[in-house]
Amino acid sequence: MAQEIETPEGKIIFSSDVIATIAGLAAMECYGVVGMAARSLQDGLAGILGRENLTRGVQVSSQDGQLVITLGIIVGYGARISEVAANVVDRVRYSVEQATGLKVKRVNINVAGVKVTR
Repeated sequence: MAQEIETPEGKIIFSSDVIATIAGLAAMECYGVVGMAARSLQDGLAGILGRENLTRGVQVSSQDGQLVITLGIIVGYGARISEVAANVVDRVRYSVEQATGLKVKRVNINVAGVKVTR
């Protein structure tokens, strides 16, 4: 699913992978996020094999012409999950809107696990 913007000079088309990469980078910059959750078996195998993919755990869809971004995150033990999730929502929305100019309708967070870091 691609998103597009019409400008006087022409059309800009954004691939879902581009939007997912921006969202994944923004989420990983947030305090308390230690990883992204695999959304499929293939992504899980890539993680086990050590190949990092910035789009892992990110799904991009469209609703009423606006983006809906769903992220699966892993939170570090001891972090307040509600605050981490709120920070991720704000950071992802801001980053995607600033980088692409597209409107984000909703950012959904699925906390897939808590990781103990030493």
